[in-house]
Amino acid sequence: MPFDFDQIIDRRNTDSYKWDVKAGELPMWVADMDFGTAPVVVDAIEKRIRQGAFGYNTVPDSFRESIIRWWQRRHRFTMEKEWILYCTGVVPAISSIVRKMTEIGDDIVVLAPVYNIFYNSILNNGRKVLASELRYEDESYAIDYADLEEKLARETTSLFIFCNPHNPIGKVWDRPTLERIAELCIKHDVLVVSDEIHCDLTHIGHAYIPFASISEEIADRTITCIAPTKAFNIAGLQTAAIVILNPEIRKQVDRGINTDEGAEPNTFAIQAAEAAFDEGEEWLEELREYLELNRKFLIASLKELVPEIQVVKAEATYLAWIDCAAITEDTKQLCAFIRERTGLYLSEGNIFGGNGSRFVRWNYACPKALLEDGIKRFAEGIASYKMEYPL
Repeated sequence: MPFDFDQIIDRRNTDSYKWDVKAGELPMWVADMDFGTAPVVVDAIEKRIRQGAFGYNTVPDSFRESIIRWWQRRHRFTMEKEWILYCTGVVPAISSIVRKMTEIGDDIVVLAPVYNIFYNSILNNGRKVLASELRYEDESYAIDYADLEEKLARETTSLFIFCNPHNPIGKVWDRPTLERIAELCIKHDVLVVSDEIHCDLTHIGHAYIPFASISEEIADRTITCIAPTKAFNIAGLQTAAIVILNPEIRKQVDRGINTDEGAEPNTFAIQAAEAAFDEGEEWLEELREYLELNRKFLIASLKELVPEIQVVKAEATYLAWIDCAAITEDTKQLCAFIRERTGLYLSEGNIFGGNGSRFVRWNYACPKALLEDGIKRFAEGIASYKMEYPL
């Protein structure tokens, strides 16, 4: 491989959210990769630095055009420039949309377990979470359509926040599923926010389908949030986009993100995104291959060392969703115990809602040497936990 994904980058003492941990701890929790950023992105940033002035910035057409080319080439979805709004991030976009497009006290539907910050965006803005819990069987999840429809049909429901692909379970929703969800949202006149930030991190042999591509009718009520930040590991550069076909909805959302001061790019946001989408494809493909090897290694190692646990079948993301129910259904306690005993820092599943209390989420987007270290610590932690808390 021309790109060195085995290189270990020391991120301690760099004000890293992920790596601001005690000496000796190994963080494998938050969705932040431990690889070097794609060289084309680094080059674009360095070029911007050499310009030597860092004032206010605009959003040029080239930003939108790079997104259009990428989605057409990678995902066979054709966009128009006027559909695309810049925003500082997917989470700021979702929170702003919640404030602008719903009313205080409204119910907002999610499929649980789901990315925990969705709950914050809802609750912190005075709205109510209405969770439709996914059915879990044979190490995989499926939608309970009767329950989902009952919740979408409520008079108090105004918005459905969808995750496509789905974090933390790593699900790539297939076309029949997307069509059924679209049918229900249209039937019950519910606006949809589709978080598609993980769309470029599908596993080898899998591809995601943009929710807005399902039909013109669902596209007319869908707000899609996208970004290069997960796939290219540039979350700290705060660059994202909101794609809205419906001009009236787009006008309202645009007003909302501007009111919330979330529509002005920093000095590197545009250049980094354009470099990623226009020149980063080769790096991304090699990254996906490396992640595939890491995923297989993690699954095989855990099967050998901790056979009681099960890794949920997944088609996307670099986040393993691990069922620990054979050991405990209190993974908050388990994660705290493993961190205390071994220094391995994983995400406790209860924060994601649904049946998450029996799961841990493991970020395996790192050099293999770090993953090997994490697996060793996990096995040691589980062995100690079983001795102290036998079933």
